Amino acid sequence: MSTDYRTGREGEFTYRGHTLDELQDMDEDDVAELLPARQRRTIVRGLSAAHQSLLETAREADPDDTAANPIRTHLRDMPVLPEMVGITFAVHNGQSFERVEVQPEMIGHYLGEFQLTRNSVEHGQAGIGATRSSKFVPLK
Repeated sequence: MSTDYRTGREGEFTYRGHTLDELQDMDEDDVAELLPARQRRTIVRGLSAAHQSLLETAREADPDDTAANPIRTHLRDMPVLPEMVGITFAVHNGQSFERVEVQPEMIGHYLGEFQLTRNSVEHGQAGIGATRSSKFVPLK
């Protein structure tokens, strides 16, 4: 069995040399130093009141309870922090709330990155009034 590039030892998750337990024990400023520049800047400048409220809700939530009743949010620009791991969020994609269960690999990203806002388009056959050339539909 090979070691994954994200893990220090076999099967153990690490983020920039720190285990998940170490990350969860760290102060918010220490975690910010490990994050990419954009997420670090968000935290250093200070989270908004809505972001702070979501973070407090996530800290108080039981991961087993959020599996049945996810935390609903419109805050797609909330950075994923180590204390959010294991919690299920219902992130709004512009049309509906979709479930996102936070995994350790999501640390350092935004919640909105895991819920797409645009659907892929699958075109069907040409409709009524189409020209002769546009009615051609390949057999495959």
